[in-house]
Amino acid sequence: MDPVQSAVALTVREALHTLSSSEDGGHLLSTLGALKRYLSGAENPALPGEQEEFARMHFSAVLRCLVGRLSPGWLELLPNGQLEDLWASFFLEGPADQAFLVLMESIEGAAGPSFRLMKMAQLLARFLSAGRMAAVMEGQCWQLTEPAFRLLQETLLIKVVGLPDHLGNRLQQENLEAFLPQNYFPLLGEEIMRVLQAVVDSLRGGWDCSVSFLSQVLGKACVHGRQKEILGVLVPRLTALTQGSCLWQRVCWRLVECVPDRATEALLTGLVEAASGPDVLSRLLGNLVLKSKKAQFVMTRKILFLQYRYSTPMLQSLLGYLAMDSQRRPLLGQALKELLETWGSPSAIRHAPLPQQRYISSALLICLAHLQDAELRDSQDELLASLMAGVKTRLDSSLPAVRRLGMIVAGVASARIHPDGPPLRFQYEEDELSRELLALAAPPPVADSPSEAEASPAAETPDRGSVDSGVPQAQPEGSGSDLDSDDELVPYDMSGDQELKSGKAPAYVRDCVEALTSSEDWERWEAALRALEGLIVRSPAATREVSVELAKVLLHLEEKTSVVGFEGLRQRALVAVVVTDPAPWPLVCPAQVAEYLTSQFYALNFSLRQRIDILDVLTLAAQELSRPGRLPPQCGSPSPTSQPSSTQAPAWRAVVQERIRSKTRRFSQRSPRRGPDAGPNEFNLVAGYFFFPLIRHFDRPLVTFDLLGEDQLVLGRLVHTLGALMYLAVNTTVAVAMGKALLEFVWTLRFHGDAYVRRGLLSAVSSVLLSVPAERLLADLPDELLEARPWLADVAEQDPDEDCRVLAVKALLLLEKLRDTLVPLSSP
Repeated sequence: MDPVQSAVALTVREALHTLSSSEDGGHLLSTLGALKRYLSGAENPALPGEQEEFARMHFSAVLRCLVGRLSPGWLELLPNGQLEDLWASFFLEGPADQAFLVLMESIEGAAGPSFRLMKMAQLLARFLSAGRMAAVMEGQCWQLTEPAFRLLQETLLIKVVGLPDHLGNRLQQENLEAFLPQNYFPLLGEEIMRVLQAVVDSLRGGWDCSVSFLSQVLGKACVHGRQKEILGVLVPRLTALTQGSCLWQRVCWRLVECVPDRATEALLTGLVEAASGPDVLSRLLGNLVLKSKKAQFVMTRKILFLQYRYSTPMLQSLLGYLAMDSQRRPLLGQALKELLETWGSPSAIRHAPLPQQRYISSALLICLAHLQDAELRDSQDELLASLMAGVKTRLDSSLPAVRRLGMIVAGVASARIHPDGPPLRFQYEEDELSRELLALAAPPPVADSPSEAEASPAAETPDRGSVDSGVPQAQPEGSGSDLDSDDELVPYDMSGDQELKSGKAPAYVRDCVEALTSSEDWERWEAALRALEGLIVRSPAATREVSVELAKVLLHLEEKTSVVGFEGLRQRALVAVVVTDPAPWPLVCPAQVAEYLTSQFYALNFSLRQRIDILDVLTLAAQELSRPGRLPPQCGSPSPTSQPSSTQAPAWRAVVQERIRSKTRRFSQRSPRRGPDAGPNEFNLVAGYFFFPLIRHFDRPLVTFDLLGEDQLVLGRLVHTLGALMYLAVNTTVAVAMGKALLEFVWTLRFHGDAYVRRGLLSAVSSVLLSVPAERLLADLPDELLEARPWLADVAEQDPDEDCRVLAVKALLLLEKLRDTLVPLSSP
């Protein structure tokens, strides 16, 4: 054995014996002073070889001995805290990695709340504030190949990243501010920056370094969900340092390349979120997406297709990063093809939630904005085929939001993919979403040439001078200001003018029917359509005579001229016909107009628009019939003597009521509140005629109409109509039979793939629970309710459509309320 090394070992052995047994403060002070000679930076240092041996073989044992002697009485052996300061200096000035591990070991091994635990925690806080964590990580940047070094790195990695968790578990309520995650990880980011600066300085000096340990720390911190805290410190600093330094860029690229695969996703998503733009991301990542298969999968597949929680600026940064380098642009073209296939996939449209579809649409438009015409032309046929298939699938969807996305994206994509041909054009109302998507499709701004920039202000100068300057401009001959100026002319008010009509409006319902069917006078045709609703309301007896014929005419009526509000006029007239004649006078007979409309719903040679119109009319008519306080129509033809009395009766009643009110003394000045007039629900008599014919033949496909096939839009409207009719039939005699039939209908279609249909089914379940009395539900529909509960729970948890999940939760709440209502009734 080397005599120098044996001398160090002998000195340490004697010092440990003294520290373990002595209670003499002066002896302890001299012993610690002798040991401190072996630390770097001491006043009277030992030989370098002795310092190296002490640090490598004896330092950890000395620290453990100091921790073992820590107690209030031991620290008070010397006055003014001299012993405590000397004791702490070994942890703050010695080898940082060993001091850190001993501190963590002593804190984790302390038995419950104690003086030693708090002292060690406070010392660890001083260790962090003194910047010793940077020394811990910097010591791992020198390339060593011993197996013990790898084991040390793994231990340090766990302790460094897991420090907030370890300290929080040990200190509980006594935890210090420095150990909270929101404070510790920004500090860790600052320490990493100090180490990176030291690495760059070493590389400039010609020394080899490794950032592998820093990459592992960064990746593990991101896996723990602390990307925002640590990258919020690193990214701004690295953005500034890499802007003008190729060496800093190389260090950053190496830093992210050495991150383990299991942490690549967490790091990349954090970097993309924290980067301020694609140029920053390019400087930080380099061509990592080409070097690492894991990084390529995360950035071109997972972020784009499997997740949709990221913001639009993040998508722009990611796709802009792929477009900034010629080697990465093929990945952008491949991403566009896959995005377009997913965008138009029937399965994705059916099962993906709307936010994810908007996310994919945004990414698709951003890709189109970055790709050049030549790049799109290389795969034009493939892209056009995917686009046209996707447009057809989206326009066939029953959800307006899905169809709207199809129109917006198809209009932009067709113009970019096939610029030589006519683009697809659709009519839709502009809103914030459409404006945002169209803005994403705009190509990146290109700076104008200097000549154009200088010429444009010069071209505008004469116009501005003629408007703003006080110098009068030369005028052509004969154009005097007193002749051309119209400032003193006051515009004539034409707001009350009406368009003159040469045709006279019909005065009878039969005349309207004749005008709508055979008249060639378009002004008379329009006047008849506008007057029809009022005539139906004023002449119910005359309407009943031609109700079915009138309904048939209105159902097949086509707009022959540009009548403002044509659809609304036709629909209101149809509703008035149904309300005026919901059932004939012998109520045992079927309802005439309602029976006609429901029979035509499943008839041949009707368009989908007409079938939807039938459903809308039945819903509005049922709503009008069930409205409280509605005056029923007159039965039979009114006699000439009855008409004046009906118009004069309200007048004399008003006079009498006014006299009584003026001569009545009231002690309260509040106006009397009168609730709505009570009356029978007129929909009670005809609810079955509206409901059961619609639900009867839904599973029978026709040549031109298949509810369970392609016509899922009409099926969705049918389901919503049935739910509305069920809700309006509350407390009617037929409500139980309607509820039982509707629940069977729902149970048949409960796994339908279209979200709009599922929404209607869930609304129908809620309508049954609201309309059928609770006692009748328990007595007549117990099996149906038991079957519906697990289905509703599954929809509320797993359905991809957000509205379906919300409706399922509401239905479950109604079931719980129903159970709470029935439990007291069933208890003795």
